[in-house]
Amino acid sequence: MTGYLTYILLFLLGLLGFGIQLWAMVECLRSRAADFERAYKRTKGFWTGLTVAAAVVGGLYVLNPSLGFLLLLELASATAAGVFLADVRPALQDARRGGNRSQGPYGPW
Repeated sequence: MTGYLTYILLFLLGLLGFGIQLWAMVECLRSRAADFERAYKRTKGFWTGLTVAAAVVGGLYVLNPSLGFLLLLELASATAAGVFLADVRPALQDARRGGNRSQGPYGPW
């Protein structure tokens, strides 16, 4: 009984992580390469590769969450997707709006 509940819990958490990874991948693919440069972030190829790899690992984990070694990869993949969504995506949105690159920590220079 406990093994079944653990499996269901890991599956649901893996499904949540997979959703986040897919969201990060779609957002990355929708962005233009020039936005990454304007936002002073790594290249679009780097982030695309990272988010696609994260989504692949997430998909593999959802297929079989009982594989222990995939749990560590799933956590790393979810972290990479989270970094993209929390740091890179807002910077890209700001760059699309024409972001003020001359902003200092307390306002414009």
